[in-house]
Amino acid sequence: MNFLPSGYGHREFVTGVEHLDNLSREVYGVLGIPIDAVDLSAVVHRIGAAMRQDQPFLISTPNLNFLVTSQFDGELRESLLRSDLCPVDGVPIVWISRLLGIPIQMRVAGSDIFDRLKLEASSSVKVFLFGGPEGVAETCSNVLNSQSSGVACVGTLYPGFGSVEKMSTDAIIDAINASGARFLIASLGAQKGQSWLLRNHHRLRIPVRSHLGAALNFQAGRLRRAPLLVRRFGFEWLWRIKEEPHLWRRYFRDGLVLLRLMLTSVLPLALGAWWRGVVNDDGGLDVSYERDQHTTIKLAGHAVERHVAKLIPMFRDSIGNSNLLTIDVSGVRAIDPRFLGLLLIARKQMAARGGRLQIWGASSRLRRAFRLNRFDFLLNPSPATDMQHGWAAAAFARSEGAMEVSSAPGNA
Repeated sequence: MNFLPSGYGHREFVTGVEHLDNLSREVYGVLGIPIDAVDLSAVVHRIGAAMRQDQPFLISTPNLNFLVTSQFDGELRESLLRSDLCPVDGVPIVWISRLLGIPIQMRVAGSDIFDRLKLEASSSVKVFLFGGPEGVAETCSNVLNSQSSGVACVGTLYPGFGSVEKMSTDAIIDAINASGARFLIASLGAQKGQSWLLRNHHRLRIPVRSHLGAALNFQAGRLRRAPLLVRRFGFEWLWRIKEEPHLWRRYFRDGLVLLRLMLTSVLPLALGAWWRGVVNDDGGLDVSYERDQHTTIKLAGHAVERHVAKLIPMFRDSIGNSNLLTIDVSGVRAIDPRFLGLLLIARKQMAARGGRLQIWGASSRLRRAFRLNRFDFLLNPSPATDMQHGWAAAAFARSEGAMEVSSAPGNA
């Protein structure tokens, strides 16, 4: 497939197959969820690489509704934490990122990804369309296959409006796997779609999977997408309400939660970062490394973006050689979204090996920073969070193992 290179991440070549290292993903922790600082070209390139590797690759495109829902829905949040790529699909998240000093310039919507793949006429991405309103997937398939583009539809399935369990029967999964598709596009509603993708993670044989929501409606011509200028200025939500009036309730509810998050988390974090710049409180980071039966990385100082590059090789080595990785943060004075993103990827990678990550020694000051960033669940796991969810355990028991994160050694 002729996808353009993007400079995304750390590349290695293993037996002739391009391998992209997760730890070198430019991931930032934003209000409890991971965000990749990638543009559209990088996303399309990564999709091509995943298809060549023929390995499970989950793309999640968090928008404001994802962000808001993840604040109280641990299942949805876990689906984002387990994803292999999380480009921003939501102008409010772009605005929040800018306030926090995160280098994200524009959104990468699911519909933009779909449209860009269609432009790759030199190659053909075989897609399977799962879900959507009755008849929409079939209409979308007919439209796609009548066009000369880089996307061909090789199957559709309308599962109705049942539970995730009823949509996960052997007959349904077998039909999807038998299609020969390389990209599975689900459209079941954000919460149900993300849950379905993770529940069936080890059963699906299609390498690239994503829940792209309204993309099917746009491609089928059922809905008109907002003009480009409307999207660029952040008013697509008004256009969506015009097209689908019932959405006003969701946008109103999400807007209220966004306002609360801005007042209680984003503004305090932005002011804190500004103040550290004023007083030049951006010192170094001392790192020590211990390996016995398990591995401990002890940090002292400022765990911030400019020190992440030197931490990545140490994290990579630790994850590759230990089933228990302890991050001792007792000497850490400050953290930022980039360091939190590194912790999230280390957490994900340890889980993939059947190991676990634990964070130990957080001071009251550091706990407050985790809380403001909405990542206090990393320090305080409970049966309602992390991998205690039955669906998540079932989805990853075979392929990625189990994991827990605790605030002190031995405290689960």
